[in-house]
Amino acid sequence: MCHNKSVKYLYLMPGLAASPEIFEFLNFNKSIELIKLSWIPPKSNEKISDYALRMSKKIIHKYPYVMGVSFGGLLVQEMSRHIKFKKIIIVSSIKSNKEMPFSMIMAKKTKAYLMFPSKWINNLEDLVSFVFGKLVKRRIKLYKKYLSERDPKYLRWAINELINWNRTKFSEKIIHIHGDKDNIFPISKIKTPIIIKGGNHAMILIKSSWFNKNLPLILQDDFLRKNN
Repeated sequence: MCHNKSVKYLYLMPGLAASPEIFEFLNFNKSIELIKLSWIPPKSNEKISDYALRMSKKIIHKYPYVMGVSFGGLLVQEMSRHIKFKKIIIVSSIKSNKEMPFSMIMAKKTKAYLMFPSKWINNLEDLVSFVFGKLVKRRIKLYKKYLSERDPKYLRWAINELINWNRTKFSEKIIHIHGDKDNIFPISKIKTPIIIKGGNHAMILIKSSWFNKNLPLILQDDFLRKNN
């Protein structure tokens, strides 16, 4: 694979059940090339760490940038154990299980999460609400097109790995972008994020203009130094 040093290669990982279509409104100049990743079928009882190793084989550029949304943010952090990324950006996500919302902590304790996938297979509205937040309920048909990964085996695996994610520490170098209206991962539990005012859990779609303006700045080598 030819690697153009003047181009920044940015790999994009969508969230739980979501397709790469969630990135359709991102638009940059030729100095940033977007490579959209898709979920692959999990193996039986596969841990997210092993899944991340398999996903890492899809990274074909040396030392690229990566951005993961929601559950995709967890995955790219796990992938960073196997691939050296220039920068890791997570959006509408969490950096450790200490940022997990109370509802997910309780779901883990009560094992209630085991009921989610079968419920969603019969009720797409509930799945859309879980993936994008309750605020999109009035626009179910619009958001349905972004949820291509609805295989029951995949959903069970993804929910299990999300609820039981055991990472307790995170790298201070992770760039965490989060909306102050996110009702899946409330901002009150998120450590040191870049806050998007009015951003909800679906902000990669509804706040795409913010990303189009600010991501090129975030990808600059001196961004962290300027913002610390």
